[in-house]
Amino acid sequence: MPGPVHPLRYVYALVMLGFTAAAQARPPVAQPVPVAHTGDARFATVEHQYVTYVLAQFPVVATYLGGSAFDPSLAAVDGTLRDYSADGLQREDARLAEYRASFASIAPATLSARRRIDRAVALAQIAFLLREHQVRRHQQISLDSYVDEPFRGVDWQIQGMTSTGAATYGTEAEWQAVVARVRAIPGYLATAERQLAAGVQAHHTPDWRVLRDFGLQSPLADAEYFQTTLPQLAATDEAPGPAREALLRELNGAGAEAAAAYRHLRDYVAATFFTDPQAEGGAGVKAEYRADRFALGEGEYDWALHNNLRINSSAAQLYAGSWPVVEATRAQMVKLAQEIAAAHNWPTSGGDFVHQVFEQLSQNAPHTDAEMVEGYRKTGQRLVAYARETGLFDVPADYRLDVSVTPPPLRSSVEGAAYYTAPPFKKSGVGRFYVTPTDDDIAELRQEHNYAAMPDLAAHEGFPGHDWHYKVMTQYRDQIAAVRWLTPGAVEDSSSMWQDSMAAEGWGLYSESLLAEPQPKAPHGLYSPEERLYQLRGQLYRDLRVRIDTGLHTGKLSFEDAVTLFSQVVDFQAGSCQDPQALKSDAKAASCKQARGAIARYARWPTQAITYRLGKEAILALRKRAQDSEGAQFSPKRFHLEFMKQGTIPAGYFGEELLRSLRAPRAP
Repeated sequence: MPGPVHPLRYVYALVMLGFTAAAQARPPVAQPVPVAHTGDARFATVEHQYVTYVLAQFPVVATYLGGSAFDPSLAAVDGTLRDYSADGLQREDARLAEYRASFASIAPATLSARRRIDRAVALAQIAFLLREHQVRRHQQISLDSYVDEPFRGVDWQIQGMTSTGAATYGTEAEWQAVVARVRAIPGYLATAERQLAAGVQAHHTPDWRVLRDFGLQSPLADAEYFQTTLPQLAATDEAPGPAREALLRELNGAGAEAAAAYRHLRDYVAATFFTDPQAEGGAGVKAEYRADRFALGEGEYDWALHNNLRINSSAAQLYAGSWPVVEATRAQMVKLAQEIAAAHNWPTSGGDFVHQVFEQLSQNAPHTDAEMVEGYRKTGQRLVAYARETGLFDVPADYRLDVSVTPPPLRSSVEGAAYYTAPPFKKSGVGRFYVTPTDDDIAELRQEHNYAAMPDLAAHEGFPGHDWHYKVMTQYRDQIAAVRWLTPGAVEDSSSMWQDSMAAEGWGLYSESLLAEPQPKAPHGLYSPEERLYQLRGQLYRDLRVRIDTGLHTGKLSFEDAVTLFSQVVDFQAGSCQDPQALKSDAKAASCKQARGAIARYARWPTQAITYRLGKEAILALRKRAQDSEGAQFSPKRFHLEFMKQGTIPAGYFGEELLRSLRAPRAP
């Protein structure tokens, strides 16, 4: 039986009875829609308009993403190129400012959690684009963007063409879009020349290495491609039909005009910036353009960290904290190399014994390209089987990591191996893990594709790296807002925001290291000691990139100091890359050549090089917080899936919301 009623409880019951009676006496009042969702519909409208506008302004980005399928107004976007003219950029900035005002006017409190993230993403993208034009005036120095963009646009068009027969590709409409884009090249490059001339007047010019590589060398290669290679590809790949001969004539004519425009741009660069275009290095550069001009500057670097990558640390903090990380990874490599050498009875004397261990491991390599491809296929099978066994991912029974030989049109742009994504805005298309043939070059097969090196590369580019990542995201494309797929500025050159790189390359590096972690059914992870050494080498140069990139762009490292540091740390090669005596060693000379190419890329792409390690660390930090919060209920499989479903944006946008969703009750 219940006990006696407490006096205060009795009074409370009478009061509540009165409130209830009063409420029943009043007519019912409609309940308001929860405030957290009232702005979602308006946001969706603005977002679609904004994404459509950005894709129209950046046609090569649109081709990469499959923008022609995103909105009917973009049906012809693959036949165009970007308008970099001063008037065009002024109009663009005005329109972007309007979109910024529209997004800003939608109060975050009226949006669902995911839409609040999307709003922040859009505002950061617009801030980046406006800053590129108005503060950095990047259009005056982006020579690599001007030269590379048309080729990459056509390259992606060809990659995405419809199969029309056993060995033919491209519908008539698809080939007509290629012709239209090639026809646009002369006007596009004329605008580029005007922007470069404006930079000369403003004393704001590209670094001399960019002038040499993209002003003298690349234009000749591009001229050859558009005048000779592309028409030959079309003649081979285009299916027979009534319009074939006419289209080939059009493409030949457009290609010849494009080639002439590239040679004209080269002549302008040679006359404007060089005294002797044939001289080696920077010797032929005019004195006023010979100083290093690649540094972004500490203020701009910090702004990019916060706005573009959603990183709270400063460049100075990253630079200071990078070296202990590098030293720790090197120490792991030295210890493991000693163990491997002892197991194989290899000598461990000399300062470069780690390099010697790599040389020994490289001898176990495919002898032919066919063996190389088969090696990667078997490696892929092993990686997928490991993930199924350990429960790291929910891998469908029909999934396998396909390995494709890089097709001839793409071989000039794929060194070794790479992953090409399927365009996310199209329902068709498949991402490809490409491996480029070496023409059975045994030296290259040993250095780049030996059997101990294969698992790390396949994990990054294939499974569980880029191939798995993009296939999962594509599966959930309807849940990933369109704004999260954008790559503002460009896909991959000095004009890029690199927002997507934090997610994509961070995931790739995380995938490499994940396979080294002990698992309940695999206490030593997937790698053998020899394979683990290659994984650590990949980790080492990503660790070093943080040091080099922040040092280069804030003036703490000169270009040549960075080259030497790369050679000494990554390749374990002592000596300076400017020391003629050290360069007498073939190994040192090769190391310095490779290092110089890497540093040239970092110099042109500020902040991209750091996204690998910092993106990986962001994933690890989120995973640790999820483990601490969920305890025994933590599921790595669920964590990985929910992370990938966020799309290609930095974790700094969605970390808290991801953790909240993981804590939410699971559906039965």
